Amino acid sequence: MNKGTIQDISFFSEALQEEMQLLIYLPPNYSPLYKYSVLIASDGKDYFQLGRISRMADELYEEQAIENLIIVGVPYKNVKDRRDKYHPDGSQFPAYKRFLAQELVPYIDENYPTYQVGMGRSLIGDSLAATVSLMTALAYPNTFGRVIMHSPLVNQAVIESVEKYKDVHAFSLYHVIGTEEKAVKTGDGLLTDFITPNRELHNLFKNKGFLTFYDELRGDHTWKLWQPDIKRALLQNFSL
Repeated sequence: MNKGTIQDISFFSEALQEEMQLLIYLPPNYSPLYKYSVLIASDGKDYFQLGRISRMADELYEEQAIENLIIVGVPYKNVKDRRDKYHPDGSQFPAYKRFLAQELVPYIDENYPTYQVGMGRSLIGDSLAATVSLMTALAYPNTFGRVIMHSPLVNQAVIESVEKYKDVHAFSLYHVIGTEEKAVKTGDGLLTDFITPNRELHNLFKNKGFLTFYDELRGDHTWKLWQPDIKRALLQNFSL
């Protein structure tokens, strides 16, 4: 099987005032002569290592099942850094959303042959990384055309942002949650019910008329639940 390559590069963010690591997957037979869709993963290292997203993409290319796709992983530095950037109450949350939409997108467009339109760009994340992916698309609806969410943290800030949101056809949603996610230990040490607010969020998406795919999978708030779903998520969103 032909394998894609992963570039590990460093990129300075003005919004965050720090060097950001980027893991950039280029598919097998990558060529600047072709155009590529872009998938940006917060929790980027986890998606590559625990989610094995590059291997899934390689397999789907081998089967000629998905379109040309570049995957950009944005890793976090540690648990505190992750919460600061991804949580709606985090100190760097607005700056991280700005980084994704106003710095990372132009950087990728400048350095790779991408479709420079919203439908050519997608966001993916698990847990808090799913939350920030959704909230970034709500803030920059013309920049991103799809959001893939594995078990997002859904709090009042998320619900209110979706309730207020008008442009429901700007992007599509892929949304999964585990049936056992009733008492998830979060970064602050508390046990949090994830499934009830996710069901509420799904109903809100449906009632507002978002284009959304939703599924409840058997399992808990771990990569054991999300990893087997990666292939379907890629097929559902990027199949030829």
